[in-house]
Amino acid sequence: MMEQILREGLAALSLPTDAAVPLMAFSAQLLETNKVMNLTAITEPEDMARLHLLDCAALLNITDFRGKRVVDVGTGAGFPGMPLRILEPDFDLTLLDSLGKRIAFLQRVCDEMGLQRVTCVHARAEEFAAMHREQYDIATSRAVAALNVLCELTLPLVKVGGRFLAMKAVDSDDEIRTAKSAVAQLGGKVEDIRDYTIPGTDITHRVVVIGKVKPTPAAFPRAFAKIKKAPLI
Repeated sequence: MMEQILREGLAALSLPTDAAVPLMAFSAQLLETNKVMNLTAITEPEDMARLHLLDCAALLNITDFRGKRVVDVGTGAGFPGMPLRILEPDFDLTLLDSLGKRIAFLQRVCDEMGLQRVTCVHARAEEFAAMHREQYDIATSRAVAALNVLCELTLPLVKVGGRFLAMKAVDSDDEIRTAKSAVAQLGGKVEDIRDYTIPGTDITHRVVVIGKVKPTPAAFPRAFAKIKKAPLI
């Protein structure tokens, strides 16, 4: 059943249907590890296929990842980074998370599946950004944080001319409006808001596409305690 859901969903997204098999292999490892480590609340294979794998796969229809340097900030259990890597091998991917156990899991899975051009990094986003300023063409994040906070953690990593793809709920209009000043302060501009329906469902999600139009001032990102206490407005 899961394979059929994935194949039909990938076909609907005009993505290679043969990727269903490695996507299932990743989800099997995720669900097995989830028994001893809190990685996901979604544990039914059919829900995993739709709500994690196909949801993340939709990003490949938002922008061209090929030949790019990509960082997935707050990757958690590997979303959206791992499905993107499985579906599109031609880009360099950094999976970034502050929890060492998650990064160890992702490194093991990458090694066992033979996934190439993936770097798994255990670090806080604001500390990593201080050392890797404006080195990435694309940043992604599916992290549960307000957009103004996410932008301070991600936009310093993105080159001028690059993009930050923020995966959000479809009812995020107020959040986007509130974040516009912060986005501008960080050197970004909201380029596009793309709503999409996950194949095989009536669930609509959103990608906020933020272009990097000028360098991020050196004062950003601040320490996370400061970001949390006084988010940019």
